[in-house]
Amino acid sequence: MRRNLLQAPDAVVMIRPHAFHSNPETAADNAFQRQSTEERSTVSTRARTEFDVAVKILRDRGVAVHVFEDDGSRNTPDSVFPNNWFSTHIGGHVAIYPMHTPNRRRERRSDVIEMLKTHYRVQDVFDYSGLEQDGIALEGTGAMVLDHVGRIAYTVKSNRADPVALERFCTHFGYEPMVFEAHDASGREIYHTNVLMCIGTELAMVGLENVVNPARRDEIAQRLSEGGRDVIALSPAEIAGFAGNAIELSGEDGRFLALSRTAFTTLTSANRARIERLLPLVPLDVPTIELAGGSVRCMIAGIHLTPRSAKENK
Repeated sequence: MRRNLLQAPDAVVMIRPHAFHSNPETAADNAFQRQSTEERSTVSTRARTEFDVAVKILRDRGVAVHVFEDDGSRNTPDSVFPNNWFSTHIGGHVAIYPMHTPNRRRERRSDVIEMLKTHYRVQDVFDYSGLEQDGIALEGTGAMVLDHVGRIAYTVKSNRADPVALERFCTHFGYEPMVFEAHDASGREIYHTNVLMCIGTELAMVGLENVVNPARRDEIAQRLSEGGRDVIALSPAEIAGFAGNAIELSGEDGRFLALSRTAFTTLTSANRARIERLLPLVPLDVPTIELAGGSVRCMIAGIHLTPRSAKENK
């Protein structure tokens, strides 16, 4: 795989929601989540429209988007956020993760894994979901932000990132765990690492002020800068506006940063200019989906696998 695709995949999986709403099972520890006063059907319809527009924009940029429908029959209000239950890795590896709440566990689906096996070279699947029986969760690339080049798994301490599962993942996939505490401006724990930081090819964006321990804060900044990345410090206000919940993707015209319109407008002009010197910003309007406490990064499960050739698919 070309180096620039390590952090910026050119193919992704996205789940089209048909019964989207804020998840009551995750509200207790997701401070980014908000309730709508509108009818649930109205909210669901608007979320689906936002999703469809986002998919079109990504496809128009040249990203291969594999869309799967969630018909809503399994009571999976957060299904639009598939990056939490599986991830893919160079060398043909796939991980399936244990989820914290029961209705999020129902998001896992075999047809997604079968599609990956059919269209991409998959050597093995590591399924950690059985750890749920012991109350252990590790919610994928929400709980971990992976530096695929430096082989570091940045992980905020939370009940979504159990150290036992983290150690097992890092052993199997060859990552160094870097665990730290992070709080929002009100002192509440950050529930997922991917609302705090984004790692790209030539840049990393991180809410350093949200990291509790000053020594750990400095270490994170130093490690992110290794290899020449420009480390952009995001303020707590930018983090609250989902500016950290972005993902670098590769399209026909090169790499770009996909983020929400909320995040785009929240970024300071100085930080926006620093990012745009390195790659284009592509804002997606997903304010309804953001009611569930996640944004663009959460909606996108990157595919870091080698496509099968036409001959292999015959």
